[in-house]
Amino acid sequence: MFYSLDAVKIINLPHYFEDNGDLVVMEGLINVPFAIARVFVVRAPVGAIRGQHAHRACAQFLTCPRGVVDVLCDDGTETAGFTLDHPNIGLLVPPGIWSTQTYTTPGSALTVLCDRPYEVEDYIRDYSDYLAFRRAHPENKEN
Repeated sequence: MFYSLDAVKIINLPHYFEDNGDLVVMEGLINVPFAIARVFVVRAPVGAIRGQHAHRACAQFLTCPRGVVDVLCDDGTETAGFTLDHPNIGLLVPPGIWSTQTYTTPGSALTVLCDRPYEVEDYIRDYSDYLAFRRAHPENKEN
């Protein structure tokens, strides 16, 4: 099953401030809307474009603990842009959404939480293949 852009959501995470620093909390099935199976961090130079793929089954939750990352999401029909620029802002990217991330400030990092382990066959890395995938499965589209 995959989704339209309506299912891509910004989620505000708990953010606690103290004199000696701050803390952002991410908990699976509480403020992250799935059980967490994998976490990875991507750091990239200014102007780097990453992602550029969709997943057949994996949902992702993107956070930017440092810097600014612009995320463009595409469901094959429409696109929507999101800016991740605070550590307590997360972006839910469900399966079937094409996602591209652009690193816009020095030292930017993206933390990605996934509901599935790494599975190479889950990735759709060519945009024309992605569009064919979306056309082939219109019955699965959810709003």
